[in-house]
Amino acid sequence: MSNITFTMIKPDAFANGHTGAILDKIIQSGFRIVALKLTALSMENAAGFYAVHKERPFFGELIEFMSSGPLIAAVLEKDNAVEDFRKLIGATDPAKADAGTIRQLFAESMGRNAVHGSDSDENAKIESSFFFSNLEKF
Repeated sequence: MSNITFTMIKPDAFANGHTGAILDKIIQSGFRIVALKLTALSMENAAGFYAVHKERPFFGELIEFMSSGPLIAAVLEKDNAVEDFRKLIGATDPAKADAGTIRQLFAESMGRNAVHGSDSDENAKIESSFFFSNLEKF
């Protein structure tokens, strides 16, 4: 059972003005924000972050999208954080996401799905360390 997870409010949701509503939904769901920043990824950094998907056919499109504009990176804390956050964000395809989930409410499509959420405790630690030093986590 993990106490932290990592998320990004992706460029589509940021550009569409959904940042405040998404952060509010996260907080109202019992998560505590332990690190938060407005940032942007270069193509090189996006490729590094998503290296696990390098062989997938959507990789080029993914890194191009993720480097297309500003995003919000955050580390969240809660008991069972990874699993609970995955439930909160909903299915990758917003058309299949449960009612009231972040992706059902704010995603445009499967490729522009508003938020990233870590898929395991191990990846939550790796991903949060990609964006934040220990001095930036409270």
